[in-house]
Amino acid sequence: MYQGGVLRTKGIAAQIVADKIRSLFDKKGFAFFDGAKAFNLNIVGIRSPISDANDFDDRMIVVYRDDALEWVCDAFVITTDPGKKYLNRPINVAGAAILCPGQYRGVYEIAKHRGQYDALCQRGGKVKVWRDNNKDDTLDHDVDVDDGWFGINIHRAHPLRELEKVNGYSAGCQVFSSPSQFRDFMQLAKRSEHIFGNSFTYTLIDLADLVPPAGEIA
Repeated sequence: MYQGGVLRTKGIAAQIVADKIRSLFDKKGFAFFDGAKAFNLNIVGIRSPISDANDFDDRMIVVYRDDALEWVCDAFVITTDPGKKYLNRPINVAGAAILCPGQYRGVYEIAKHRGQYDALCQRGGKVKVWRDNNKDDTLDHDVDVDDGWFGINIHRAHPLRELEKVNGYSAGCQVFSSPSQFRDFMQLAKRSEHIFGNSFTYTLIDLADLVPPAGEIA
């Protein structure tokens, strides 16, 4: 059901998602946060296989237990990729940043994105990005990898309305298309902060990790 603009799943359906994510993380050697504690968040970006840039065609899920220790899965519409503006005119001479799949443990904290509003910002460690430098509208993976402090934040696009196109709202950040969904996400992050402190882990996976191509076995 939708609650506050968020697609929220609870009960058995959320338990199935939690079990699937836990199993996948175990295979990849990633940490899965639980401990039978409320609001111990698993923040997971799921990247679409579509290589054409500029759409909010990825998803984020946040898997956690509520106050009653029942599983919840919240789903949000995001992009995990830069928009056309920065693919065509990268702000880094090495090329536009595309965050590589992986788990970035303790890398994020609540801080001001560009000094303007609360978001999850890269403050606790380095991240890995692909550098797409051929200045077209196609997202190129498996190119040169850059490891460092690039300000790959988790933030929103327009402050007032939901957008269909990314354009200049992402130079490689993980960006919400809907400001109301982003507000709900940040409320959840702040609730977790009060319990576990201002440190968050973000895990980026490919859709094929959860839904393998036809003919393949998960």
